[in-house]
Order: sequence, then C-alpha cells, then structure tokens
Amino acid sequence: MYKGIIFDFNGTLFWDSEKHQQAWREFSKRLRDHAFTDEEMRDYMFGRTNEDIIAYLIGKKPDAEMVEKFAKEKEAVYRDMCARDAENTVLAPGAEDFLNYLAENNIPRTIATMSEKDNVDFYIKEFDLAKWFVIEKIVYADGTIPGKPAPDIYVKAADKLNLSPQDCIVIEDAVSGIESAKNAGIGKIIAIASMESVDLYKNIPAVSQIIKNFDEIDKNIFEIPCLKK
Repeated sequence: MYKGIIFDFNGTLFWDSEKHQQAWREFSKRLRDHAFTDEEMRDYMFGRTNEDIIAYLIGKKPDAEMVEKFAKEKEAVYRDMCARDAENTVLAPGAEDFLNYLAENNIPRTIATMSEKDNVDFYIKEFDLAKWFVIEKIVYADGTIPGKPAPDIYVKAADKLNLSPQDCIVIEDAVSGIESAKNAGIGKIIAIASMESVDLYKNIPAVSQIIKNFDEIDKNIFEIPCLKK
C-alpha cells in the first residue's frame, strides 16, 4: 500500500497537450524555420523546462534573457488559448471525484509540474486547486529544478509530503516524466493515456498501470491515515 500521491499536471490532471503543441509549433517555426515533429514533441518537449526546449531548438544553451523572452511569449499564447476554450479547460475525466476521495481520506497529495509560476498561478485560479491541494506544497519550475527525466522534481515533491519516494504513487503522461519518477525511486508509476496510445506505455517497464481516466485507479492501494481525535 502507498501513503501518498504526486500528480504531474499538464496532460495528466489537465489534458492540454494539444494547446502546448500548437504554441510550441509556432515558436519552433520562429527559431528554426520549421515546426516540431510529433516525435520531437514526445522526446524533447513533454516534461521539459522551457530552457530545455529552447536549447534543443537552437542547438545550444540559451542565455537567460532569451529563455525569459520566448517562454513568456509562448506561455501567454497558451494561456490565452485555454481562456478562450473554457469548455475544454476542465480537469481530466474522473479527476474531481478522485481528488475528492483523496481529500476526504486525508491522503497526502501534491502536484509536481515543469510549468512555470505564471501558468501554475493560472491553474490554481482556473481550477480552484486549493480545494484539494496545499498550494505551498506544489512543486513547479522555479529555475532551480532540472527538467525531467532528472529525478529532482519528484524527490522534492515527496519531501514536501514528508514521505519517501518509494511510499508514493506518481501519475504521469510523459515518457520523460515516467523516467523522472523511476529515477526518483517512486514506488508505483501510473501512466495516463491522455494523448498517446496505450501501446506506448506497454513497452515501458517502470509503468505499473495504464489508465485512460481517473476512475480506473483502485483506491484500495492507499494506506488511509488515522485521523487525530
């Protein structure tokens, strides 16, 4: 049984991969005259920091000014897409009921996302995340955390929950995120096929379960904390 759970956000709790792709395809054209391919998206975009993505596109480490400029422009376009598409700017299927269960049973939980602060603030407001999460425990790209597949973000998230990584479950959609969770020593990794095919995850040994929505998670895998009287 597991004591806590850590969620990736983009493509996991919020199925926004298509919007991120659209925004990055446009910036890819600006930086190198042609758009990201689907394979490049999978291998070099999902779960990575903006600095990582820009470095890949230009073929060298960008300076801080370039990263900030392009990242802010791209993320503003992305947030505008979300705001204009309110019908689809909702939590993933089954996520709200699952989060309610975790909250009602006092199961430790947080988010570990490579999104930057402007986006995280947008998500907190748009999805009312304070209903389910302690905002101070959310881990995001603050300039000090290496991008996935480095293990740092999941090690830090587990520490925020006062748990060892092996006592935690991670929900991920990105291959780089799955590698990050594996490298962090996470006890159970669940892949959610929000955009990719189920077959992609079948070939990844670190994945314990593949789901298409949050209703498919067996709630009996959690150790329910004893509530203090």
